[in-house]
Amino acid sequence: MKNQDLISKAYAAFNARDIDAALTTMHPEVQWPKAFEGGYVSGHNEIRNYWTRQWAEINPTVEPTGFTERPDGTLEIAVHQIVKDLQGAVLFDGTVKHIYTVQEGLLRRMDIELV
Repeated sequence: MKNQDLISKAYAAFNARDIDAALTTMHPEVQWPKAFEGGYVSGHNEIRNYWTRQWAEINPTVEPTGFTERPDGTLEIAVHQIVKDLQGAVLFDGTVKHIYTVQEGLLRRMDIELV
């Protein structure tokens, strides 16, 4: 699977709240930032637990708007992110960068950079 296809599948699954489909894009030892809580989680089970907690409190959607391969081999994805509370009030509406390390054709690590 090409990197752009991998990224597209991951975001589509996240926005659909399909954790199982999202996890198929991730390395078993993936490291994922807990933007909602701080720090990182590692592995599929920790991501499942984190997203389940997150979605019980907020409603985020992320749409990729740009894709760049960096010289170091990481992928820089510009995303338009909208975060709403469960009543629909907008908490955040803006652009951030998601930086991915790909290993063995799967997402191995994600970091967040503010624009």
